[in-house]
Amino acid sequence: MKKLRRATEAEVISEFLKNEFYQEEFQHDREQFERLVLDPDLTNERENAIRRALLFRRRGHMWRELPADTQWWQVELEIEDLARVRVFPRAHWRRIADGSFQLSDIVRRIRSERFNGKTRLFISKIQALSYRLRVHHDHSSILLIGVDENSPVTILEGNHRLTAALLASPSVLQTRFSVLCGFSPRMRESCWYETNLPNLWRYAKNRIKNLQDREADLKRLVRGYAVQDNYGGVTARKAITESK
Repeated sequence: MKKLRRATEAEVISEFLKNEFYQEEFQHDREQFERLVLDPDLTNERENAIRRALLFRRRGHMWRELPADTQWWQVELEIEDLARVRVFPRAHWRRIADGSFQLSDIVRRIRSERFNGKTRLFISKIQALSYRLRVHHDHSSILLIGVDENSPVTILEGNHRLTAALLASPSVLQTRFSVLCGFSPRMRESCWYETNLPNLWRYAKNRIKNLQDREADLKRLVRGYAVQDNYGGVTARKAITESK
């Protein structure tokens, strides 16, 4: 795995949100925020704050489980890295995996095994996406997490696209996406990287703690910026702080 450049948290959140913005939770936000999501200005702090709040509405529980010292990089996946890429063990992936969540093993089973019911329907969607990726470029980003560039990495966002791409060919996987990877020496404390009882217990406590998620309160955030616009600069920030 080759590190290409550092990526900011704002950039990663922006790419994550782009991949999520079709979801039903954002149905009433598209008219107002679609431009801000699809054509982001990463130098604009206000836009970055709004994108973060939008993402946290759906994925705040995921983001909080990443270590605070996580550093994000755009990386280039090489052929030998594929043996270290893992799918997170959830939903249909458990039935497909048969114990191994390595991406290459998942793809091997899709090619060789026969599945039934909902799993078969799920795989058909992956195969349809795989066909599209053979003939069309995809400019979206995949998010991975790991301890460092020499350790196993887990797909935080992009299970379907990476599986479909590898199902087409390794070269398709290497050339279709931008790959952003978050590294931290404490990544093993995240349940998204290592699924064990201590990590899951910490995750459960955090979910309960953040049932009322202030960071996802978009109305409060936009109202705060409206006050800032009315009062201007430092005075507005003081007014916002004193009103809390």
